[in-house]
Amino acid sequence: MDTLSAFYQNLGLALSLLVVGTFLLAGTIKGVIGLGLPTISMGLLGLAMAPTQAAALLIIPATLTNLWQLAFGGHLQALIRRLWPLLLAIFLGTGLGTLWIGMTGGAWVVRALGGALLLYALSGLLLPTLRVGADVESWGAPLCGLLTGLITSATGVFVIPAVPYLQALGLSKDELVQALGLSFTVSTLALAAGLLWRGELGGGELSASLLALAPALLGMWLGQWLRQRISAVLFKRVFFIGLGVLGGHLLISG
Repeated sequence: MDTLSAFYQNLGLALSLLVVGTFLLAGTIKGVIGLGLPTISMGLLGLAMAPTQAAALLIIPATLTNLWQLAFGGHLQALIRRLWPLLLAIFLGTGLGTLWIGMTGGAWVVRALGGALLLYALSGLLLPTLRVGADVESWGAPLCGLLTGLITSATGVFVIPAVPYLQALGLSKDELVQALGLSFTVSTLALAAGLLWRGELGGGELSASLLALAPALLGMWLGQWLRQRISAVLFKRVFFIGLGVLGGHLLISG
């Protein structure tokens, strides 16, 4: 508790409120469309703090919400058998990226985060739904996982190119949501291991991350409530536009 109090005292009231508001918003978006918690969290928190600090805050909320997401759907064993090359490559790519690149907190990392967000937004808005054949899947999965891991290690964002790849597999709605939860869980755990290895995930950061779980879970509940009352297609379009604006801002301002 002392480390938790000290962490938020060092942040100050304004940044503490930003953390709570960010995870409430990110959890709401995840509740509606099944993704977006780490992406929104890194994007908004990256405006006011170092990427390593922002990444440390999302570890517990992202891990637990992703575990909840992958646990339901009834396709877990089949998805693991099909996606294990992707998942293994994500973990290895994140580890290699931690050793080779790491989130050093420089301006280029902020721009890289902005670029990743902008690229993801543009792909969601402009690209048609792609399809990955079985012949491509054998080599595409490890390549996609490796690239995702490297981007994760540098930016804390693990949606590019894993999410477009999973969307191109032709999975059912329930399978896709569960596959996203599985991919995000592996990415989050790999990121946490990298931060821990670099000494950037101490008791204060974990305690603060635990506190961020409450607004994230409340946001997920709100998002699930909203999902029954608004058009998911419209919400996703607004989400990608907002994400693109945020990514463009980070890319330019760095």
